[in-house]
Amino acid sequence: MTLYLDANATTPLDPRVQAEIVRCFEQEFGNAGSPHRFGREAKRTVHRARDQIAAAVGVRRHEVIFTSGATESNNLAILGLAAHGQAVGKRHLVSTQIEHRAVLEPLQHLQQQGFDLTLIPPASTGQVVAEDILKAVREDTLLVSVMHVNNETGICQPIREIADGLADRQVLFHVDAAQGFGKRNADLTHERIDLISISSHKIHGPQGVGALVTRRRRGDLPPLKPLMYGGGQEFGLRPGTLPVSLIAGFGLAAELANQEAEIRSTHCKELRAMFLEQLRPLGFTIHGCPDLALPHVVNVSFPGWSAEEVIEALDDVAAVSDGSACTSVCATASHVLTAMGIRPPEIDGAVRISWSHLTRPDQLVSAADELRQRLT
Repeated sequence: MTLYLDANATTPLDPRVQAEIVRCFEQEFGNAGSPHRFGREAKRTVHRARDQIAAAVGVRRHEVIFTSGATESNNLAILGLAAHGQAVGKRHLVSTQIEHRAVLEPLQHLQQQGFDLTLIPPASTGQVVAEDILKAVREDTLLVSVMHVNNETGICQPIREIADGLADRQVLFHVDAAQGFGKRNADLTHERIDLISISSHKIHGPQGVGALVTRRRRGDLPPLKPLMYGGGQEFGLRPGTLPVSLIAGFGLAAELANQEAEIRSTHCKELRAMFLEQLRPLGFTIHGCPDLALPHVVNVSFPGWSAEEVIEALDDVAAVSDGSACTSVCATASHVLTAMGIRPPEIDGAVRISWSHLTRPDQLVSAADELRQRLT
């Protein structure tokens, strides 16, 4: 049986979450906008999930907007601020060269509409320097958008340092936390972070649901405008009937991830040490500073092997990736590794291997042993 080692792309559903989703499908199938008993029960379920997600990042229920996932949340956070920026004369955006395409492309869209975009490169460690971000902020800066954890390397970005540095600046701060939510929630509780994008399927919840956290500052919510219209759901920011069962699963997954974060992290650290020790004879190269990475992911190149060859060689053993699941189909060089200054031959051979707390040690050892034999 092929071992799943692509948890950064999506995670397997937690059995407890699956049970909650099935229960809701069977018992709480009402429309949360309906006034009768079925609608009221559905609304209570949605409110409970809002509370579970809000508690994880230190906000209140009404500051959680449900979406289809972090990509939609990123679009709403960035494009939804355009009208405000134009109205107040703030048309400058600051971000990084290593953002997910779900952030870079909305930013580039605004650039095409006349906004000025500054993208900060990372250090060779894979982490951007907080001071570089802060130095780029101008009087006309509308938004700073920096990812929490890089999806290709697992490198954590200095979110708290940036938030501290923006304390007295009149600029909005957005964090794409698709990869870090549920794993390093303490970073996301910083009161200076205005907008947080998250996805359920990265924390063992269902695919197809996510959220945008819109934190109040001095009593005011971020000045977002909706991208779609019709229905008025989600405080007027995101219309459409709420997928109650998926939202319930998302809420439980968030609560479990928050409660079990330390246990999960310890397990993944042990797996990482074990896995890398098994592969040491292959003389691999790790991309990004290991000390800055989350413990469940590693981005590596194996001498003499392209990423495509490694993935093919392991097809019946382990499912690994050559980077972002959203861009691998394009067959283009990783913009993240390129920005880090990694040499082209190593970029061509880079594979991302990511596991979870559900991965058993014996499974990973077996996969590492087979990988070592096939790549020797």
